[in-house]
Amino acid sequence: MYQERRASRSEFVPIRTLRYHVRVWGDPAPGKVPLVMVHGWMDVAASYQFVVDAFEKDHYVIAPDWRGYGLTEEPATDNYWFPDYLADLDFVLDHYSPTAPVDLVGHSMGGNIAMLYAGARPARIRRLVNLEGFGMAATRPEQAPRRYAKWMDELKSYHRGELDLKGYADAAGVAQRLMKTNRRLSQDKADWLARHWAKPDAGGTWRILGHAAHKIINANLYQVPETLELYKSITAPTLAVEASDDSLSQWWQGKYTLAEYHERLKAVSDVRVGRIEDAGHMLHHDQPQQLAGLIEAFLNESAATGR
Repeated sequence: MYQERRASRSEFVPIRTLRYHVRVWGDPAPGKVPLVMVHGWMDVAASYQFVVDAFEKDHYVIAPDWRGYGLTEEPATDNYWFPDYLADLDFVLDHYSPTAPVDLVGHSMGGNIAMLYAGARPARIRRLVNLEGFGMAATRPEQAPRRYAKWMDELKSYHRGELDLKGYADAAGVAQRLMKTNRRLSQDKADWLARHWAKPDAGGTWRILGHAAHKIINANLYQVPETLELYKSITAPTLAVEASDDSLSQWWQGKYTLAEYHERLKAVSDVRVGRIEDAGHMLHHDQPQQLAGLIEAFLNESAATGR
């Protein structure tokens, strides 16, 4: 089993109408900028353990489980809306850093949230790190009728119990699933993650800590012009980190490319692109040492420049 270098603690915070679970490493101190790390789709805050362990410095790290993930409550809903994540993050920052800007790191879906939030609340973010939060392919208005129909169809599938997540006999089965999804994940890390990514239910079946309603498509089309306007409003120096494996091309099969993503990034006034070698989309699992070094070097620049 993977041995943690830095222990975390669990805190439960009232966020809007939910009891939010927040994983915290380290303690606040004068001159210590809070480092907020937000996870991606079907992931949990504990996923950042390997990166936190690889940091050279002892940071004050705040990592929430998004609504309907991990140990955070599931809202009384049958689908999820992206603006809720931004509002939840705003309330989390109100609790942990109400008067001072934070450094914000987001992976995948969390990276998308971090980018949009930094545009909506630019004064609250000092430095921004986006880990493979590419956004979505451009859409066209004529896609709307089919999108709404698909959304309603998926809602019905959910209520018929057809979108339930697969259960596993034990934690070892969960670990095997994680390793099957990510060929670079070692056995010790998979065994550790399995016990944070899933829990046994009353019958002893291990269930992923993610609400099945997360699988339902968003009813609204992805709006690239709106996203670019938010990107333009980002004032924090921004590091966009990519893995050496081009996951974007694998997912979208030419409908959305890395070149298009790079073109969108040009809307951000102060941005650079970093790369993690020998890594896939779960780069924080694959190469935590590389990633931790890249993040800390970027954050340390602010100490030297005062920005």
